[in-house]
Amino acid sequence: MRVWRAMGVLGATAGLLLGGVASTASAAPAPSDDARCAPSSTTPLRQFRATWISSVVNIDWPSKTGLTAAQQQAELTGWLDDAVRQKHNAVVLQVRPTADAFWPSKVEPWSRYLTGTQGGDPGYDPLKFAVAEAHKRNLELHAWFNPYRLSMGTDINALLPTHPARQHPDWVVTYGGKLYYNPGIPAARKLVEDAIMDAVSNYDIDGVHFDDYFYPYPVAGQVFNDAATYAEYGGGIPTLAEWRRNNINLLIQEVQGRIKAAKPWVKFGISPFAVWRNKATDPEGTDTTAGVQTYDDLAADTRRWVREEWIDYIVPQVYWAGGFAPADYNKIVPWWAEQVRGTDVHLYIGEATYKVGTSTQSPDWADPAELSDHMTFDSTIPEVKGNIFFSAKDVRADRLGATTLLNNTWYTRPALIPAMPNLDSRAPLPPHAVHATRTTTGVQLKWRPTSPDSTSYAVYRRELLAGDHCPDNDARNLLTTTRSQSYLDTTATPGVRYLYTVTALDRLSNQSIPIPTISLR
Repeated sequence: MRVWRAMGVLGATAGLLLGGVASTASAAPAPSDDARCAPSSTTPLRQFRATWISSVVNIDWPSKTGLTAAQQQAELTGWLDDAVRQKHNAVVLQVRPTADAFWPSKVEPWSRYLTGTQGGDPGYDPLKFAVAEAHKRNLELHAWFNPYRLSMGTDINALLPTHPARQHPDWVVTYGGKLYYNPGIPAARKLVEDAIMDAVSNYDIDGVHFDDYFYPYPVAGQVFNDAATYAEYGGGIPTLAEWRRNNINLLIQEVQGRIKAAKPWVKFGISPFAVWRNKATDPEGTDTTAGVQTYDDLAADTRRWVREEWIDYIVPQVYWAGGFAPADYNKIVPWWAEQVRGTDVHLYIGEATYKVGTSTQSPDWADPAELSDHMTFDSTIPEVKGNIFFSAKDVRADRLGATTLLNNTWYTRPALIPAMPNLDSRAPLPPHAVHATRTTTGVQLKWRPTSPDSTSYAVYRRELLAGDHCPDNDARNLLTTTRSQSYLDTTATPGVRYLYTVTALDRLSNQSIPIPTISLR
């Protein structure tokens, strides 16, 4: 995917001074056993880093209903700026919390979490704004949809008269103090998919994201009333439980198929509750005693979705501490690594930032190093390609200094998004006319795009005479990624000459060969 041949400093200098760009064709590669070139686990070149920004009941954004458009926009850009400061490369933004929309949907009404009134126009297009502002900061925007939840209350008449659920009350099930679409009704499933595809088709989102809600979490003493639906649509499936799982499997397969038919580059990811099944229930399950098992309780066969490669990434919500006996982080993560091994599905881990300094479940959450310890553990498992933190307000709160500690230990350098060669493995052409100019404020880099597939650029820097001949197989030399065609390096030391290299990246983070240039003193 990426070509690099290490250049001797003298050869690189001569080539650059004579011709502007050094030829690397005849240079000898750095020894593969050179310990100096071994990639560092604390500065990986590729790692997915994101925060969930929740809109349901105004958890994160908007912070409350009734804000003006300008106030909502200012809050959202604040969350995106937080992501940039923390060297994240994506955000996961909830845009359909309760069968409603954070965009002018052709299928469902405006969300009440914008204005306080379902159907209330916020005066701008929040999803369009979010995509533009995220991309301006070179952040991927993964749009987060809740498939079946209709309302946080039980009064169907509180929904707009034009709401699809009001038009089809037979699609609706009341359970656990909330309203849900019945996943067993094919027309309801199609409506959910149509709502999602309305956003996919009309916005430049980078991913479609589901969390852990499929059939609802069990509520003691209550029954999800779908027996009649099973009788009508069961189609010979022998048990209600198997039929429910089939309904969710159909949703996952169909959403994936429709996304790829429309925009093959848009990723589809799911963040389930982390326990598929306990080992006591199924010897192939995790060594846990969790009270919920997604396979049995939510009709979500999450392991099958990975094995069948119906999704591009999975983010199990491993919301427990390392060593917590009922559900041990250090046992659950390796189990998921085993599930993705040999597939094209990426594994990112969901982190419970909200528990830091607040949870009485385990004394470990009073330790500011708990989250950083998770990262230490993950760094030993090659299948773990990133982490997502819940939720934005808790990341910002930095209780016990846990976020600061994590960032200072693990996110000291930027990182590229992990590539997905099964979706596209063709690298874009490199930029050209790369040059560096010393200014009073730093080194100004400029370049020109060569390939129409180039979405962003990565800028690397090493001191010219420091003897660093290593390939950029980690991020120790990565200064930034940007969607601009220029970059001002304000951290350059006056009087020091640097070797800069610039690469082009496409929207699936395939990287071109590097193009070098040298700065003057």
